[in-house]
Amino acid sequence: MKTAVISDIHGNYPALRAVLADVDKRNINQVVCLGDICGYYCMVNQCIDEIRDRNIVSLMGNHDYYLLNRVTCASKTVKICIDYQKEIITEKNRKWMSGLPQKYDTEKASFRHGGWHDAIEERIEYFDFEIVNGLAKQYFFSGHTHIQQIQKEQDVTYCNPGSVGQPRDHDPRAAYAIFESDGKIELKRVPYDIDRIVYEMKKNGLGDWIANVLYSGKRIGE
Repeated sequence: MKTAVISDIHGNYPALRAVLADVDKRNINQVVCLGDICGYYCMVNQCIDEIRDRNIVSLMGNHDYYLLNRVTCASKTVKICIDYQKEIITEKNRKWMSGLPQKYDTEKASFRHGGWHDAIEERIEYFDFEIVNGLAKQYFFSGHTHIQQIQKEQDVTYCNPGSVGQPRDHDPRAAYAIFESDGKIELKRVPYDIDRIVYEMKKNGLGDWIANVLYSGKRIGE
């Protein structure tokens, strides 16, 4: 059993297509999306269509929550992008997103967008291994930080698969992870057509500063 774990797509459809094309070559049995299909980049409907049509297990991310609810993010950039996406998202996609859960668990693994104290907003840089005592899981996956990493302590493993749509570890390639039933976790990187999403952003009148960071794999404003 092989599971591809993806996260933080953020409306970057060229990046999502490249990752799923790579997944399709690898005899993957299941794909789990840790959330934030929305936010930042303009091809949100294409991303949701792809995720929905493939029946990918998906969680609610903080940007997805902002889009669906009357929540104003402190970040001006996030607000610009979410306000734009609220105008263009189809009713079918909005309805589909409104049904996304905040957590997904299997016998051995637990999946969140943020973390286990706050499934939506928690940012994990250093995993709290003490929480495993009450959850009886061996493998933990979350996104949100856009930083790909694996942490281990004894027989427990934490993984952040990184971001498909906006990596922030100075590697511009789209990131994801492969989780095998024997516990092996492999971090993957996939090049994609950054020029395409930059073009789409400009065409739709969204700021250069939002898209240009994709060439360097940096955080907006870094």
